[in-house]
Amino acid sequence: MWTPAAQAELIQLALAQLGISDAIVLGHSWGASVAVAMALKYPIRVRGLVLASGYYYPTLRPDVVALSVPSVPVVGDILSYTLSPLLSRVIWPLMLKKIFGPRSVPEKFNAFPKEMALRPSQIRASAAESALMIPDAFMLRHQYADLKMPVVIIAGEQDKLIDIDTQSARLHADIIQSSFHRIAGNGHMIQQTATNQVMSAIREVAGRSSELAAAE
Repeated sequence: MWTPAAQAELIQLALAQLGISDAIVLGHSWGASVAVAMALKYPIRVRGLVLASGYYYPTLRPDVVALSVPSVPVVGDILSYTLSPLLSRVIWPLMLKKIFGPRSVPEKFNAFPKEMALRPSQIRASAAESALMIPDAFMLRHQYADLKMPVVIIAGEQDKLIDIDTQSARLHADIIQSSFHRIAGNGHMIQQTATNQVMSAIREVAGRSSELAAAE
């Protein structure tokens, strides 16, 4: 299964092949869990973390359970090739509106290759990640304080997918060396709608990482 830990393993192998000894790692949404898993398992590879719109603590999420159904053996196979692609096409505009809200969906997303995202294989992969979301948060919830590198947490104040007070704000409280930036007027897709603020978060981590290296 492509758990956050498995994906983190793949990324660190890619960094090794590229000859990159360490890196500032940015993770958005599900990618934030991958970034955290990598920093916990391979701290020497991670100079700093930027965690955007992430889900870090287990909560009751009926929507996540529903989205996980296509990952169920046999039943999921049938759904992924029959009902799920049709339903996904119908709800696609609503989904984009929700993840980008309260901001409008950028015009460039009209050219997004949604047929690729709605392939049976992709539907199953997305469902598998949804199924892992809550268990992974449960497994990692007591380990965040073990992160010692600079961490910047960033989230849109009007995120309609993830409650930033029970997720990002709580994570900030658990990681003493972290900073937390709430982006007003933005939702889940801050890497698209608040790009300048995300870039500032990267620069903040880079600066703090350089200061730590100079002090050693």
